[in-house]
Parts: sequence; C-alpha cells; structure tokens
Amino acid sequence: MAWFKREKAPLGQGEEKKVKVPEGLWSKCPTCGETIYIKDLEKNLNVCPKCGHHSRISARKRLEVLLDEGSFVEHDAGMVSVDFLEFKDSKSYQDRIDAALAKGGAKDAVICGTGAIDGTPVQMAVFDFSFMGGSMGSVVGEKITRAIERGLEQHTPVIVVSASGGARMQESILSLMQMAKTSAALAKLKEKGLPFISILTDPTTGGVTASFAMLGDINMAEPKALIGFAGPRVIEQTIRQKLPEGFQRAEYLLDHGMVDVIIDRREMRQALSSILKMLYRPAA
Repeated sequence: MAWFKREKAPLGQGEEKKVKVPEGLWSKCPTCGETIYIKDLEKNLNVCPKCGHHSRISARKRLEVLLDEGSFVEHDAGMVSVDFLEFKDSKSYQDRIDAALAKGGAKDAVICGTGAIDGTPVQMAVFDFSFMGGSMGSVVGEKITRAIERGLEQHTPVIVVSASGGARMQESILSLMQMAKTSAALAKLKEKGLPFISILTDPTTGGVTASFAMLGDINMAEPKALIGFAGPRVIEQTIRQKLPEGFQRAEYLLDHGMVDVIIDRREMRQALSSILKMLYRPAA
C-alpha cells in the first residue's frame, strides 16, 4: 500500500505538499488490521506480532527455518510438468506452466530433499503455494513418492508440509492417481515403523487433504489454517445448511480429532525436534 505524510510548505508557497513513501514498506494484517513494517514481519516469519495471524511463507524460507543450516540437499529439482492432455480452458495448461516457471521459484508445486533437524536426518517435501496454487499433478505426486521411498531406503523419517488447492484439474485422472500412489508409499513406510509427520498449513484442501496430508503419525497444523476437502461455500450450497463457526479451521479439526496438535510457526522446528526424538530410532 502507498503511505503519505504531509510537510508544511514554506510561507507563500501555497498548500502542504505530499511526500510519497515507496510502496512495499508496510503490510496490513488481514485479521486485526495492524500495520506492520515489512522487515519486522519477515523477521517474525510472517506472523502478526499483535494477533498471531500466520501469513504464507515461501517453501524455501520454510526449509531454511525448519532444517539445520546447510543440511538441505534438494532432489528431483529438474522435474517439470508436461501438457500431455493438451488441456485448454481460457488459457492452455502449457501457458499456465510457463507463467508459473517465469516467477523464478520452484520448477513445480513442491520442493523435496534430504536434510536434518537438530542432527536427525529427515526427508522433506514442502509445497510452494505460489506455483499454481500448490496444486498436485503428476510431478508433485512423483516427487513426494520418491521422498517417501528415500525414507525407506535410508531409514529416515518423512515430513511433508502441505499448502495446496488440491489435485491439478489440467491433468485429470492422472493427478487423482497421485492420491493413491502417495498413500500406498506411506503404507510401506508405516510397515517399516518409520515416522511420517504431516504439517498442514493454510490452505490444505482437495485431493491433498484426502490423501497423504491426513495420514501422518502426527498431524500438525498452523493456527487458523484452512483444512478440508471441498470448500465451505460448496458444502453449504450442497447441504443447504449454515456451517458452524470456524468450520474447517485447524482449531475445529483439533476439537474433532482430525488434527493432533496446533503449533505456532515460530515454535515448529523445536516441536519437530522433540517429536522426532520420541518417534525415531536410527537403524543399527
């Protein structure tokens, strides 16, 4: 937003003049309306210091915050989506892929790799919501499945941080197949007694929620995160009833047994470290 201050003009030079302050210096909290200096907000991991509202952060930043410094090694970074169905609506799928790639972030909606949390080795998969709304297509499903398989091979826990609008419609049934593929891989991980921790952030919806995101040995969520399959408006229109206050928010799911714990983002790394020490036993 643009901010202005008025300076008194010297006598005889008419009215006060506006002095323009560059945009991008301040942010307004969407929950409490607090005006926050951008650099202070970033230092606080995009959490409002007044009301605790959790704004989104990038996948790279989340990896930086959660993992030991210098421990992350990315895998499958070169995998990119392909418009094999030649899908078109108002814009072709390939155009949407190209536009997402042009932002210069990840090559698709998830970043996967190996890292460590307080010395404990982990396989990490972190969604990047800025890439087509974190939607899950063939590449996302394949990368997450490979991360789980690396966990099996290296006998390490797997952590997935979800932020997704669900399965990617431009890939039709092939995107839906990723739900079964990732879930089957997690079943093998469970057979080996290796921990899977699912972290649900705002939003986690659709086919991601209906598959691996809710299969954690521990399902953790950030405060007020929207978590569900269909959106609240769709449900209300379908059942023709008013939904309860806070429906599909993390706190509602915690009360109804769908989430195990809600953790402030600033405390997430320490919570993960403690959980891993309790659940994980390295191979002999």
